[in-house]
Parts: sequence; structure tokens; C-alpha cells
Amino acid sequence: MPKTTTSATTATGEVCYDLPSPYIPHPATGLLHLPRFIAKIRKHLENTLPVSYQRNFTKGFDGFLCLHLGVEPNTIIAAVRESGSDTAALDKRLLALFPADTQTAKWNRELVQRGMSEMGRAALTDAKKRMGISHRDDLLSFADMIDFDEGRIT
Repeated sequence: MPKTTTSATTATGEVCYDLPSPYIPHPATGLLHLPRFIAKIRKHLENTLPVSYQRNFTKGFDGFLCLHLGVEPNTIIAAVRESGSDTAALDKRLLALFPADTQTAKWNRELVQRGMSEMGRAALTDAKKRMGISHRDDLLSFADMIDFDEGRIT
């Protein structure tokens, strides 16, 4: 079982350092964030998803990805549950659930740019203030903030 640890320096609570970065593409689809959503689903199914992650589970990037694909989050959760640890079976289920054209490039571009619009920059600035890192001008998107919070960006 992957290790989940708590960081006293983060404003978000318990941090899962073992979740994939939102920048990691899913091998079968190329979709960014999908491996992370799958990993969070597995933690959810094992009742090990920390409270600090439950607030945005199936919302935030998870929800935006599902909206982009035109599928309900519970459908992906069911596919993960039914496939167990069989990655090939999961990929087959997901490919059957998702539209033939997942518009991967469109989704990936949207994901990496979340936080770069005028409204997004204001929300990002707010989040940095809450975390005590207002000086970090290298964190340009919400995906960057996730990677920072989980220790992939120092």
C-alpha cells in the first residue's frame, strides 16, 4: 500500500505524496490528470483518501475531466472498482466508456492552463496567500500548485 504522509507546512491538511502529478498522461488515452483521478479513486475505494482530498474528489480537475469526456464520475469509479488492479482491464473499460475522440490535446491544454485566465490568476493568488507562498511566481497554474503541495516542485 502506498504511503500517505502529513506535512505540517502545507495549508491543505494531509498530503498524499504518492499520487501521480496531474501532468502525467494516461498511457491508453494520453489524457493528463486521468492517472491521478484513478489513483484517488483507488484510495477512495480503500477508504484511505484523506479528508483534505475528499472535498474536491470528483470535483475540481476530476469533475472537469469527466465533463470534458461526457461521463459521470461514478461511471469511472465503477470501472476502477470492477477492474481491481488489472490495468489492461481498466484501460479496456475506460476506452469503451469514453468517446472515440477524447479530444486529448484540447483537454491537456485546458488542464495546464487552469489558473492562467484573469479570474484564474486571482484565485491562484488567493491560494498562494493561504499557503503562505505569495512570493512564488514560478507556480503558474493549479496543476503547478498541486505539484508544489505534494513536493514535486520545491
